[in-house]
Amino acid sequence: MLVFERWKIILVLVISLLGIVYAVPNFLSRSSAGALPTWLPHKQINLGLDLQGGSHLLLEVDFATVLTEQLEMLVDEARVVLRGAGIGYTGLGRSGEQVTLNLRDLDEAEVVHDLLSAIEPGIEIEVSEAGDVSVILSESSLRERQVAVLSQSIEIVRRRIDETGTREPSIQRQGEDRILVQLPGVDDPERIKRLLGKTAKMNFRMVDEATPVEDALRGRVPPGSELLYVRDRSINQQDSTPIVIRKRISVSGDNLLDAQPTFQDNQPVVSFRFDTVGGRKMGALTAENVGKRFAIVLDGEVISAPVIREPIPGGNGIISGSFTVQSAQDLALLLRAGALPAPLTILEERTVGPSLGADSIAAGKIASIVGLALVVSYIIMSYGLFGIAAVVALLVNMALIVSLLSVLQATLTLPGIAGIVLTIGMAVDANVLIFERIREEVRNGRSVFSSVDVGFRLAFRTIIDANITTLIAAILLFQFGSGPVRGFAVTLAIGIVTSMFTAIMFTRMLIVLWLQRVRPQTLPI
Repeated sequence: MLVFERWKIILVLVISLLGIVYAVPNFLSRSSAGALPTWLPHKQINLGLDLQGGSHLLLEVDFATVLTEQLEMLVDEARVVLRGAGIGYTGLGRSGEQVTLNLRDLDEAEVVHDLLSAIEPGIEIEVSEAGDVSVILSESSLRERQVAVLSQSIEIVRRRIDETGTREPSIQRQGEDRILVQLPGVDDPERIKRLLGKTAKMNFRMVDEATPVEDALRGRVPPGSELLYVRDRSINQQDSTPIVIRKRISVSGDNLLDAQPTFQDNQPVVSFRFDTVGGRKMGALTAENVGKRFAIVLDGEVISAPVIREPIPGGNGIISGSFTVQSAQDLALLLRAGALPAPLTILEERTVGPSLGADSIAAGKIASIVGLALVVSYIIMSYGLFGIAAVVALLVNMALIVSLLSVLQATLTLPGIAGIVLTIGMAVDANVLIFERIREEVRNGRSVFSSVDVGFRLAFRTIIDANITTLIAAILLFQFGSGPVRGFAVTLAIGIVTSMFTAIMFTRMLIVLWLQRVRPQTLPI
């Protein structure tokens, strides 16, 4: 018997009504949607780069810098280990992609091999008959470091972009050393480039006050120090002051918990806060060096080099250095997001204007309206009153698609619009299968109610099989695709789910309620 239970009617109506309510904000302006009462849905579909314009960046990770830093660390650690063991050597330093040194006593070769091997895993050591020692990173170790650096770089890039308030950025890995960044609707792409172009490695080091700056400028810099510059960040000032800094890092920026822009004496500054370990190190450093200068170094440039007036307990401090309001905000953002493990180079930059996106939206609207009109005309001409029920179900289906995209805060791209247009046809296809099956049962001599009941039951399996296979394809496209392909997969998958609901539940409900009310002797199909 053809029956549609009351609870099913209520469920279908509630879902349909919610779909319409959540879809409505998308037909309002962003300001109007934001002004809606808080108890009403106000989320709108996020538009992708190709629809609302924005910035497209292709970044390359500089793994050579990572390798250089790692080898320099090996040099420092090897120096400490060998001196501690009383091993005589000469010429310790980095040469290309390896660390080299020469042993004074060849009999100590085995001991040196064991000492250097214990520094860290993943290094290979060769000792020649002449006492020349070379230390290199193994291929597997380099590969692991490359993967880790790329993953960490993507995460830091994501944090920095999220801090700017950019909505729905697309950040994806490309190949083994590149990152694709798409920023829809970004207002200041130059600021984004500046933020991504900084490594933001900050550390605190003591000033080498024993070495005159004049000697350092002439190239006479002690092994444990280096010549850096203090740059004035005021708007019209680009001068730099040379300063000699100890290479040894006293406190690392890795221990920072938070950084915020603020004001001190009406000047923009950056306040920072260390974790427990960093606070303890900063307290000890300042307590032992009262009256001496220490430098705050960011990416090889000295931000400031103040005199330690008193110990700084608690791990809180202030960074000053002729900041503008914007530069203070950007520095705080960089410190909060964390340092990049390697510098990033912009290989490709492309800006998509909003006018192009508007043209794409207009074209998508035209395609959707024309496709909808043709489908509606065909279905009504072919199936009469049942076709009208299918059209109503189709409109509900469109509302459900829009509402789900809004609730999920999915990003709609131009291929996504193509997916929606495709689902218009797919949504009707299920109804066509049902109606044709009902026609077949009528021709076989069944009664009105029996034909509708058997038609829905027999078409159900075909509808499920056809849509499940398409849904699997959409899931695979989303899983293994990227960019536009994933946008198409999202709208296709949502359209499949909603079309099955409207065909199996909504259309069935309308037809059953009509049959129970009118009880026709023949079907208008």
